[in-house]
Amino acid sequence: MKSQNWEKENGNYGAGFKDKGNEMSVIYTSGGVSTEKEMEIKVAELPKSVRDYVALSYKGAKIKKAAKISKSPGEIQYEAEVNGKNLLFTKDGKPVVDKK
Repeated sequence: MKSQNWEKENGNYGAGFKDKGNEMSVIYTSGGVSTEKEMEIKVAELPKSVRDYVALSYKGAKIKKAAKISKSPGEIQYEAEVNGKNLLFTKDGKPVVDKK
């Protein structure tokens, strides 16, 4: 593990680092409990439904980066960076709607 970068976000602490050549990040509560882990993956490793959604919704755009996010307790999400935006998807490849 190399290149650790720590930052505070929304009262929690995040660390970014590389492990075996993969970019990763982890978020901890102030009590030291891990709440989220994110690992960079190859675009081809995204569920087909995510790649299909991007192809239909963002015609001609390419997925620049992809990640698998493990949240507590056991929830999995995928992230695809398209046109400078990070799009979130459920483990089944359905878009996560931002409720902001």
